[in-house]
Amino acid sequence: MDVSLALWVLTIAGLCALIGADFLVGRTPHDVSIREAGLWTAVWVVLAALFGLGLLFFSGGQPAGEFFAGYITEKSLSVDNLFVFVLIMGKFAVPSHYQQRVLLVGVLIALVLRAVFIAAGATIVASFSWVFFIFGAFLIWTAWKLVKEARGEQQEDPEFEENRLLKMVEKRVPATDRYHGTRLFITENGKRLMTPMLVVMVAIGTTDVLFALDSIPAIFGLTQDPYIVFTANAFALMGLRQLYFLIGGLLKKLVHLSYGLSVILGFIGVKLVLHALHEAGVHVPEVSIPVSLGVIVTVLAVTTTTSLLAVRGTDQAAAEDARGEDRDTPTDAPDQRIGA
Repeated sequence: MDVSLALWVLTIAGLCALIGADFLVGRTPHDVSIREAGLWTAVWVVLAALFGLGLLFFSGGQPAGEFFAGYITEKSLSVDNLFVFVLIMGKFAVPSHYQQRVLLVGVLIALVLRAVFIAAGATIVASFSWVFFIFGAFLIWTAWKLVKEARGEQQEDPEFEENRLLKMVEKRVPATDRYHGTRLFITENGKRLMTPMLVVMVAIGTTDVLFALDSIPAIFGLTQDPYIVFTANAFALMGLRQLYFLIGGLLKKLVHLSYGLSVILGFIGVKLVLHALHEAGVHVPEVSIPVSLGVIVTVLAVTTTTSLLAVRGTDQAAAEDARGEDRDTPTDAPDQRIGA
């Protein structure tokens, strides 16, 4: 897909305008309701769909299919990030009415850092086709790691550990021990101090980039177009804040999510290896975008359905056990109560 500089500028300007509108709507700190989160989640999904339809109309089915496949993949992988966001919010004891602002700025930091990763990845991919072997092997290894985590072979609820960048910031810049509204810096006794608000924003943004180590190779397995890679990441990330408030309480019910993500990453890893072999002159079949999109959507639908059914069965079993315990509990006879 041939993208002019003007289109890049127009796209970035449009995203900035949408982000600005989102910021203005939530500029006053408040607790986000389910209705508000659902509305804004729907808005970002519709905007992504309209963008994909625009690609279909102006550029054809191939770029549009790559965008939708990349967007759905990035969106599903970003759901896994929400578990870590919950840990970060808890570690830094972020008041509920400040969480919206924290996520907005944190996601913006993540988007800028991802753009750097995407630019570097696009340059490497364009210059060295053998890098697809590395990307493919890394995704297959990540898929196996997710399966091990899902089977409980690793610690189920790891504590959030500060990354090196965050530790360096905290070490070099003195910080206060309490929040001061949405302010990032304050001055006490003539000394400029960083507030926990800035620390947690940096934590959200930099931690997301660590998760991008698997999502960026994954989307390059679906498309090598930097424009599509960037826009798919942008739309997936910008809807992540609202998704945090919408499904925050439902995250624990997606018990099979890791299995689904491992299948998707493993599938894309194999696709990358096949593509690398094809680029090396080996006659092997390549997986088309429609097939990739179909596999991703099917896996996510099956994973969500089986997760909800498994949780429902567990809840029913627990309820039956509770009723059984109530029936088996002996009750005091009337004469015993009187003679007591």
